[in-house]
Amino acid sequence: MVLLRKLPGMPGWPAALGLRLPQKFLFLLFLSGLLTLCFGALFLLPDSSRFKRLFLPRRAAASSASSSSSASSSSASSSSTGDTDLPRSPPAAAEPRHASPAASRRLRDRLRTAARAAGPPARTAPGSRRQAEPATGSPAAARETRAASRFDYERFRQLLRHPVRGRRPAEDPETHARRMKVKEMMKFAWDNYKQYALGKNELRPLTKNGHIGNMFGGLRGATVVDALDTLYVMELEEEFQEAKKWVEKSFDLNVNGEASLFEVNIRYIGGLLAAYYLTGEEVFKSKALELGEKLLPAFNTPTGIPRGVINLGSGMSWSWGWASAGSSILAEFGTLHLEFLHLSELSGNPVFAEKVMNIRKVLNRVEKPQGLYPNFLSPVTGNWVQHHVSIGGLGDSFYEYLIKSWLMSDKKDSEAKKMYDDALEAIEKHLVKKSAGGLTYIAEWRGGILDHKMGHLACFSGGMIALGAEHAGEERKQHYMDLAAEITNTCHESYARSDTKLGPEAFRFDTGTEAMATRLSERYYILRPEVVESYMYMWRLTHDPKYRQWGWEAVKALEKHCRVEAGFSGIRDVYTTTPTHDNMQQSFFLAETLKYLYLLFCEDDVLSLDDWVFNTEAHPLPVNHTNFKAKASVQ
Repeated sequence: MVLLRKLPGMPGWPAALGLRLPQKFLFLLFLSGLLTLCFGALFLLPDSSRFKRLFLPRRAAASSASSSSSASSSSASSSSTGDTDLPRSPPAAAEPRHASPAASRRLRDRLRTAARAAGPPARTAPGSRRQAEPATGSPAAARETRAASRFDYERFRQLLRHPVRGRRPAEDPETHARRMKVKEMMKFAWDNYKQYALGKNELRPLTKNGHIGNMFGGLRGATVVDALDTLYVMELEEEFQEAKKWVEKSFDLNVNGEASLFEVNIRYIGGLLAAYYLTGEEVFKSKALELGEKLLPAFNTPTGIPRGVINLGSGMSWSWGWASAGSSILAEFGTLHLEFLHLSELSGNPVFAEKVMNIRKVLNRVEKPQGLYPNFLSPVTGNWVQHHVSIGGLGDSFYEYLIKSWLMSDKKDSEAKKMYDDALEAIEKHLVKKSAGGLTYIAEWRGGILDHKMGHLACFSGGMIALGAEHAGEERKQHYMDLAAEITNTCHESYARSDTKLGPEAFRFDTGTEAMATRLSERYYILRPEVVESYMYMWRLTHDPKYRQWGWEAVKALEKHCRVEAGFSGIRDVYTTTPTHDNMQQSFFLAETLKYLYLLFCEDDVLSLDDWVFNTEAHPLPVNHTNFKAKASVQ
């Protein structure tokens, strides 16, 4: 070694220092150990370290990165563990799922709900660095798996039990006319969006311009992607081609912004997947898979529970600033399962399915208070942060995805069914109440204390319970169908008791008031779909004509109070006949509200429940009638 080499005319270095033989030996031993330690430390540097790239050959560095990626996906990557101690301010108020400062099942009005539940906002930690190649093994192995597992679209369409748009038998003129009215509303909403806001995320119909917001991380065209499947099912062929062309030519995924993991998944990935399954157009599949990979770094936490906010460019992730102690939200990380299974199905890459199956493992390990699932869970420890339980905002679509995961698996996912059955039993025991006036509602639970209110978001539960009841044992089926009908009736009452015949954001059962908002902050309506969603399911499962009548009442109220010159707008107070508009045509109005109303007046074979489940943004995803592998053809 150069440092110990004897130079001419000079004694060896240890000798020059006057060291004896035993001392020389110890000195050499120490020096060689130090050099070994320095070079060995290179293997412990982070994958992205420039020093590591200098000293290791490319192949070795890639192999090291791959193994570290696998370790983090199984649960506890060292980088994410280290990150948990680094505080980060939350991003600028994220645009709400539905016109409030952050997102929920919709997470549509979570900021207000969470502020009451979680107290003052907490500074939270960022997630770990984005993986270069999100795969369970080497990148080469992942590519081989994908190449050998190409999805056979033609065979998939042959396995459907009903035509996507139904067979259209003879029907009564009134039902046909009502369906055509809803179709006209959809065309009106789309045409105005196209004219004034195409490429923006949503239309502002009063000012006739577009709205971008900061909820989608720089992604654009939320209304386009949300509307694709609705346009297709309604046979608005020209409008569908306009939307498809925008996705092909203008939908850019190379963005660098802070996005809601939940919202990007249910609106963009859900909308693209549904459009692909309905049409077979490859552009929708490729965009969904590319966007899905951008979401994977959010799972790089010690438990594998994803954080709620992710930068789509850098891959950094963190929790919402208002979420207690940097926690993740039940309705966010619990509303990924349907879409991620289909991402694995179409890509041949199992990593997406593995991520969401790991969420199940964490939830099954943690103790549930009274059998209930609280809304806040730490992605670091895997423990509940607070005991606030809600079937509305913050919790809602977690329960919906349990029963729908079982249905989407063609009733093979018994774990999902058991989790749903156990959760519903606990909800009925602790949260379902009946008012003095005989209205059944689902209260919220705060550490054992009930809050006797029900949000508009919770009104999806009537349809969910009916969907689950259809497949319950005979001794429980009628019981759950009755419960579903009672809850749906309560939500209808919240509409019927307002001056506009549209329901408020939340309604209460206290101080002598029933099914009405008692606070000014809860009197608004932002074109939400949950009530008509339950009407659609109840109609399909019972064929009771009152559900179609209730849906038609909602159509008339929307036309009278929400339709403006250039689109549809939410209103600020449902208890006045001259309401003020909020100047926002939400993208989910086209994805959900109008789709559910249209299906309410269709025959049952249009997007048949035998073939499809709807994600929480009403995007239809197919039931797996055969084993996933059976639908793949080796290329």
